[in-house]
Amino acid sequence: MPVYVALLRAVNVGGTGKLPMAELKAMCTAAGFSKVETYIASGNVVFTSAISEAEVKAALEKRLKAYAKKPVGVAIRTAAELAAVLKANPFKKAPPNKTVAIFLNEPPPDDALKHAVGRKNEELRWGTREIYVHYPEGQGVSKLKIPAAVSGTARNMNTVAKLVAIAAQMTA
Repeated sequence: MPVYVALLRAVNVGGTGKLPMAELKAMCTAAGFSKVETYIASGNVVFTSAISEAEVKAALEKRLKAYAKKPVGVAIRTAAELAAVLKANPFKKAPPNKTVAIFLNEPPPDDALKHAVGRKNEELRWGTREIYVHYPEGQGVSKLKIPAAVSGTARNMNTVAKLVAIAAQMTA
């Protein structure tokens, strides 16, 4: 059975989008997902499901909208796709807590990086359905805005590595 990782956008960040991870786990179980495991309180959940990625996304977004009373963005990756994101990180020598993958639902447009504003010394690179960003001074102080990433959700490489490890345990 496929292992999926769901990455929720704007959950438990800066006091917005409050969603206890026990609630998220219950939603996933109610959707028929198995082996559900959440990781830190920022909307990361790993599970197995026999349905397609699109069906997983739709089922989870429906439940999240009912809970939050507004749409909650979700990026879905298979265990293999998430492992590929970690492997493809172009900033492997940078501290993993200062390097993120911004997960998108579609490949970034060809001109996505050209439209980034507020850039100081941040480095940006494409992924398949991701934009990688290295924030040398930290993400919290950066003024970088990437219009193509507005509907995406970012995870630092430490989080990506932990989610890859959890997913790998489920595939073993």
